[in-house]
Amino acid sequence: MLLMLLWIGCGAEPEDTEPPPAFAVTVPSVLDDGTIPEVYTCDGDDLSPEVRWEGVPEGTAQLQLTVDDPDAPGAAFVHWLAWGLPDAGLGEGATGGADFTEGQNGFGNVGWGGPCPPEGETHTYVFKLTALSAALELEEGATRLDVGPAMAGLVLEQVQATGTYARPSSDSGVE
Repeated sequence: MLLMLLWIGCGAEPEDTEPPPAFAVTVPSVLDDGTIPEVYTCDGDDLSPEVRWEGVPEGTAQLQLTVDDPDAPGAAFVHWLAWGLPDAGLGEGATGGADFTEGQNGFGNVGWGGPCPPEGETHTYVFKLTALSAALELEEGATRLDVGPAMAGLVLEQVQATGTYARPSSDSGVE
């Protein structure tokens, strides 16, 4: 009888009480009203903000991040391109190198280029995180025109977070 109980107990599947988290990206420093603090902009220290994610889809070989401004005149302005990202996220002021690779932003520099809309305008900044089924074979400094086609056919899932930033007008009295 005891052997039968042990045998039955060994075959039982453990109950999974909580489903895995959904794929999500967050920018913890974005304020409750959705505003990106000045420290991350051209008006502040121009640091990259902390970006966190969870629930990375099964089969993901690499994560890619694009931060752009769809409110910019013409095409969306790129503020950050990065790929080969670490599993848990990026800390404040993160830069590429050994940990991940960065592409060229719309300012013509490699790495983060913070929000810098025209004075008096509020723009939206979209942090798009993409799970890829294979690693991108791109060198540091690649542009959006390189990254987009390289991701074709590799996208497993994409999530995004947004924030806004407004530069005060020079005639607003704010210094």
